[in-house]
Amino acid sequence: MNAQTQTLNPAPALIDPFGRHVSYLRVSVTDRCDFRCVYCMAENMSFLPKQDLLTLEELDRLCSAFVAKGVRKLRITGGEPLVRRDIMTLFRSLGRHLDSGALEELTLTTNGSQLTRFADELAACGVKRINVSLDTLYEAKFRAITRWGDLGKVLDGIKAAQKAGMAVKINAVALKGVNEDEVERLVEWAHGDGMDITFIEVMPLGDIEPQRLDQYWPLTQLRARLLDRFTLDDVDYRTGGPARYVRVRETGGRIGFITPLTHNFCESCNRVRITCTGTLYMCLGQEDAADLRTPLRASADDTLISNAIDEAIGRKPKGHDFVYERGRPTVAVGRHMSVTGG
Repeated sequence: MNAQTQTLNPAPALIDPFGRHVSYLRVSVTDRCDFRCVYCMAENMSFLPKQDLLTLEELDRLCSAFVAKGVRKLRITGGEPLVRRDIMTLFRSLGRHLDSGALEELTLTTNGSQLTRFADELAACGVKRINVSLDTLYEAKFRAITRWGDLGKVLDGIKAAQKAGMAVKINAVALKGVNEDEVERLVEWAHGDGMDITFIEVMPLGDIEPQRLDQYWPLTQLRARLLDRFTLDDVDYRTGGPARYVRVRETGGRIGFITPLTHNFCESCNRVRITCTGTLYMCLGQEDAADLRTPLRASADDTLISNAIDEAIGRKPKGHDFVYERGRPTVAVGRHMSVTGG
């Protein structure tokens, strides 16, 4: 089927029980990472055996099944997606959906550690915009948050991505008592280098240690702090994700706020997530999931997998179960953030 035919005959939409069009798929290609960020992973993680993971060919087939059903945006995640061996073969293959017009955007979220190696290839595959997770600009603090990370390597990776022509957005988790003293600096640094920045509330996933609960910082408080320095104007800008954006008059750049606890975004949710084992989570804050690996491997024909996707979307809930009580979150689900890919 050529691009013109696809444009004239768009793929059918995936509609959940609440009338929301599921057009955005986040795909975790690995549960492994070269960092151990305190809000994402335990320090001594037990990773999945390699034989449990979908192959890159299976991931391509699964993503393509969603594209055929009307998904317009694919975000590759992890763990850290760029540590998956031969990962660029997946990006090169998925790029055909950009060429045909079936897919509007192919992008990824990364910690930035591998970008100096892969930035040019990503851009050649049609990746025009990426998110880099970065919570601090202080080397010692960065090492404490990531446990293993090298800030200099991440900053070099960001420069490499920009040189390759990709737009970079910074994602920063708001951590009370950790980076609350430098949010203004993060904004000025990001905007000074032509990057938007999004702040994210800590989400109650996995085994939450007491100090992590103490680090929960509602973005209502972060925004109030920013208002002491900046003038923030609400804008209608959207990237397809859950962030609500403002523009900073003093810098001209945008700030996004992702607030799963203080102001959830469930009413407009257009996303589902697939793990590297082929498990589909219809909601980040719910345990209900669908096994897509079994129907994927049961037949070379896509009928079984298409039916399994339809059945799962029919169970997508109205909202998540993240709870904010007495100034702190309570645990919603037991899996770590790295399992679902954010």
